[in-house]
Amino acid sequence: MPEANRIRVMLVDDHPIVRQGVASLLADEAEVEVVGEARTGEEAVDTFRKLKPDVTLMDLRLPGMSGVEAIQKIRQEFPNARFIVLTTYDGDEDIHRALQAGAKAYVLKDTFLDEILDTIKAVHAGMRRIPEAVARRLEERMPGPTLSPRELDVLRHIATGESNKEIAAALGITEGTVKTHVVNILGKLGVNDRTAAATAALQRGFIRL
Repeated sequence: MPEANRIRVMLVDDHPIVRQGVASLLADEAEVEVVGEARTGEEAVDTFRKLKPDVTLMDLRLPGMSGVEAIQKIRQEFPNARFIVLTTYDGDEDIHRALQAGAKAYVLKDTFLDEILDTIKAVHAGMRRIPEAVARRLEERMPGPTLSPRELDVLRHIATGESNKEIAAALGITEGTVKTHVVNILGKLGVNDRTAAATAALQRGFIRL
């Protein structure tokens, strides 16, 4: 296929072996050309500006700026940018945030090459691709109020095993306020204790350690 007609792809992942692996899998495909790579969200933004790829495969968990934040920042400048989230994480909050940010497809890293290729072609053509298993997780996403930024702050400290007193000191709030946030968090996540709250939050992608 003439080079001008190939789908120009950028890979964003903080693990070199993942980038190399995907690049090597796509190297023999006549319809696709890997034109650039990035290992952080900041690098992804800079590289996108320089290369303006047709489709970007973006990991969610990156050092510094997250994949979702990178997608949001790039789409502020390039509203028609097309993204496929390629990740090992399938938490419903991860999926929801990625799609809200503007990703057109969500693909897990254990997906076969043929499906990744089909997804790249579909997204390049302006379509969305959400695998059945991922769509099911999204449908199961618990309805109801979302966690506030302060509740997320408290939840991150809970997940590292800190006491209410330690959380209060770290966030500059009173212990009573922390207790109120904890009660609200437990109610919103539908769990009975702090350990269950931390587990649920990590599984669903509300927080990361």
